Order: sequence, then C-alpha cells, then structure tokens
Amino acid sequence: MVTGVTFLGEDPYAREDRPGYGLYLDERWAPPWPHAHVDWPDFGVPEELEALRRALTELVERARTGESVEVGCLGGHGRTGTALACLAVLTGTPANDAVAWVRANYCERAVETRAQEELVATFGS
Repeated sequence: MVTGVTFLGEDPYAREDRPGYGLYLDERWAPPWPHAHVDWPDFGVPEELEALRRALTELVERARTGESVEVGCLGGHGRTGTALACLAVLTGTPANDAVAWVRANYCERAVETRAQEELVATFGS
C-alpha cells in the first residue's frame, strides 16, 4: 500500500509509523529514512516525466514486496494526488478513471489543476 502524506501540521518526521521508503515532490522534505525526490513545481507538473515514471515504478515495486511506502508534497493535495492517480494508472486503473478514484479514496481536493489532470490522462500512453 502507498500512503499519501503532507508536510504541513506536526513534525512529519516525529511519528511512530515511519515508512520504509518515501517519494517526495517538494524540496522541503528531508526525512531520515530512505527516500527520493522528484522536482515538481507546486500547482504544476514535473518537466522530467521519465524521472517521475521511474520514481513511481520504484514505489510500486517496493509496495508490492510489502514495504511501507509513502508519497508526499507540501499540502498533500495537488502533486500528491496527481502522483497517486499516476500510480493508479501504473497498477491498472484506466487513466480516465484515475482522478475520480483518487478523489473518492484519498482526498476530494486531489489533482488541483488542468495540467495535473492532463498529466494523469496521458500517463498510461
């Protein structure tokens, strides 16, 4: 399972349920556990789509082995929601259903911009 997280609120590192691995979409994340970053502007989409695809594929592979993994940005809505929708596409959800699935199962505010919606729509192709 992949968990979506936010940097806002309490100290994101001072928690008992630390993941085995994290993928972070905001440079403010610097956790003490194994992790990777994808350069992704707030309210935008990453310029390096292949880097995103590789990072999300690694996250899926780790989750499939039973490792606790998470993905997060700053607020946990736009970039995190978009990444979760792309993960849904990678694991078999049709691209045209992925945003609705994430909004229903993670956060109704997930995927905040048209560019993010378009990224998900084309992610499977």
